[in-house]
Amino acid sequence: MQKEELSRDPNMLNPLVLAFLGDATYAHCVRYHLIAKGLVKPHQLHKAANRYVSARAQAAILHALLPSLSEEEQAVVRRGRNAKSGSCAKNADIIDYRHATAFEALIGYLYLCGREERVAELVQQAFAIVEGASEHE
Repeated sequence: MQKEELSRDPNMLNPLVLAFLGDATYAHCVRYHLIAKGLVKPHQLHKAANRYVSARAQAAILHALLPSLSEEEQAVVRRGRNAKSGSCAKNADIIDYRHATAFEALIGYLYLCGREERVAELVQQAFAIVEGASEHE
């Protein structure tokens, strides 16, 4: 699938729009990762995916990644975290929800900027964080 040229500067987009794209991008990566690991039963896939995409998991990922983010990336994270959403968190506290939104905004921003390598790097680190945390539970 070819990416259409976006006529807008990602810096000018609403951070919730960035998070919308980042959510889909990250979820796609998670699903591919799980299938590549050999999970093929739908219920198993859904349950495993939730460990990576829950607001709590994404908030933990963001906290672990923050020290390694550039100033530009941290600015996107702040915009995402501070964005006022019309909806409320279903299964998460508001702090985790805001940090998850910030993580998703970062992924969406990097994707729109054409930085797929950086997206892949952060996603791989996210997988390592989630998988490392589950080994210690």
